[in-house]
Amino acid sequence: MTNFQLMQFKHPEILYFLFLLVIPILVHLFQLRRFKKEYFTNVKFLKELSIQTRKSSQLKKWLLLTTRLLLLTALIIAFAQPFFKAKDSKGITNELYLVLDNSFSMQAKGKQGELLKRAVQELLEKTPENRTFSLLTNDDVYWNTDIKSIQKELMNLEYSATSFQLDQQITKIKSRKTPFNKDVVVITDAVNLQANQLKPIDETIHPIFIIPKSEKKNNVAIDSVFLHQTLNNFYEIGVKLKSFGKFEQEIPVAIYNQKQLIAKTQVKLDQTEKELFFTIPKADFNGFVSIDEPGLRYDNEYFFSISKPEKAKVLAIGNADKNQFLTKIYTENEFVFTQFELKTLDYNLLEKQDAIILNEIKEIPQALQTTLKAFYEKGGNVIFIPSEENKVENINKLLVNFGSFSMSEYQKKEKQITSISFAHPLYDGVFEKKADNFQYPNTKGSFDVKSTYPSVLTYEDQLPFLTAVSNSLATFYVFSAPINKENSNFKNSPLIVPTFYNMAFQSAKSGINALTVGATSPITIDQLLSKDEIISVVSSDEKSEKFIPQQQILNNKVKLTFSESPTQAGNFNALKDNSIIKNISFNYPRTESDLRLDNSNLVESYENGSSIEAVFDALQTNRTDNTIWKWFVILALLFVVLELLIQKLVK
Repeated sequence: MTNFQLMQFKHPEILYFLFLLVIPILVHLFQLRRFKKEYFTNVKFLKELSIQTRKSSQLKKWLLLTTRLLLLTALIIAFAQPFFKAKDSKGITNELYLVLDNSFSMQAKGKQGELLKRAVQELLEKTPENRTFSLLTNDDVYWNTDIKSIQKELMNLEYSATSFQLDQQITKIKSRKTPFNKDVVVITDAVNLQANQLKPIDETIHPIFIIPKSEKKNNVAIDSVFLHQTLNNFYEIGVKLKSFGKFEQEIPVAIYNQKQLIAKTQVKLDQTEKELFFTIPKADFNGFVSIDEPGLRYDNEYFFSISKPEKAKVLAIGNADKNQFLTKIYTENEFVFTQFELKTLDYNLLEKQDAIILNEIKEIPQALQTTLKAFYEKGGNVIFIPSEENKVENINKLLVNFGSFSMSEYQKKEKQITSISFAHPLYDGVFEKKADNFQYPNTKGSFDVKSTYPSVLTYEDQLPFLTAVSNSLATFYVFSAPINKENSNFKNSPLIVPTFYNMAFQSAKSGINALTVGATSPITIDQLLSKDEIISVVSSDEKSEKFIPQQQILNNKVKLTFSESPTQAGNFNALKDNSIIKNISFNYPRTESDLRLDNSNLVESYENGSSIEAVFDALQTNRTDNTIWKWFVILALLFVVLELLIQKLVK
């Protein structure tokens, strides 16, 4: 009864023909008019037979009338084209947007192969050819297209180093001005999906989630490669592996310089993180570490470069006697060390240095402060060691050029250094393990430093002895006390050599070069360029990706910034006039490595589809009127058959 009430007609005017049903009724009544009875003698048996035959004939005529009336009714209703309105008739005008996650976690294998490749194949096979939609991937958008128009792009779709951000995709969709609501079909494995990414979804968005599942969640990733120590003729490099899940078999690990295998071993992952160490020749290196494991492929290689060691240029400003300890650290085989007293300082030499040390000078001229600020901004390290005779006002005028630092008056109070920030880049690779019984130095007098930056070395009262701030290219180091022998035993501490040694070097000149694809990661190259000269970057393998990075000339250096390029991981060469001036390596971010971060539970409250085909079928079914005129045609045919049977069987 309820369905009948919901039934509607495309041509309701045809229902007026139902009045024609009165015609067969009139004809039938005419045929059933009463006859006058005439009786004859001696025909008793015939009279009884006649009465019986007449009753049967009347029953037959009533049955025929009923079937013919029903036949005509069914035909008239069929021509009026009855239908039941669609469940979601309002959504028939909705625009369709497909959001396809092509991050590296979609490399995982499901029952029918890699999740992304299977999703692409199903889109190509099951999307209706006449259906207009917009497709959004992690790094591309195709507005108002159809499956034939983007068939080639889908077949060539690569994995993206850009992580899947649903909120950004929804924001892009909402920015499309349209009077219609929007169906958004999201195809993602929900790895690293966060609850706040669902906030942009509102009443104008009808989201449908398709969550393909990987069969195995285990994966091993090369997390990083670092320089553990530098020997006379060799580098000792460390390779850090991370395992997600349990692995019983040993995993092969190999190191290649270009395509030449230089080291290989096997490792059993009996813990979440594992570090391996390899010794390689101390020379230019432009290669990668590779592992062989069945999880995701993208994090099985880690590209890195090591440039031939260059002598760092260090200039110390201060009294020669107080600079004497620096000559023992900055030796000729690794450094070009020069020293000046303030009155004999040649300002023209400052911009050519890698590091400048202000070593207990009594007064810091304004001209020197301005020069040091520009030097720091262009990529030079600055180390400041105060003098007991410094005026606080003069010191603070210097410090404000570099960040949120300030010093209070000098106090004659002995204090013990009790804490080392082992995780600070200054001490990266210096300590094999945290020392509990370390012989910490002390000072007899110091300034109290107020800083918003973390301490590198800290006093027992939690105030910093050494603190630092960095920009994208350089670091400014601040000591809070003089380190001369009269005031401190820091020069006799085991910390003195690694501290000053590492403060003089920049990451671009030593250590391992390994940038991240998609990150704004600047580096500096010692190179003099004219106004018309540029540095280009080209892939060193068969990919042959070539681009020109953003570059800025900084005196005798060039600052290169990478953001949109490169798009693929690998080893690259920086070229000037087709000559290689530096090796640069890029790696994909490791944000997709842990497949166990499946947050599909966050979308359980939204509509979910089992497959792309099922979603298209559901949209079609829910938004298509259910026409039933065919059933009335079939019913009319049944009444025709029924009439024939009545004619034949009923006498």
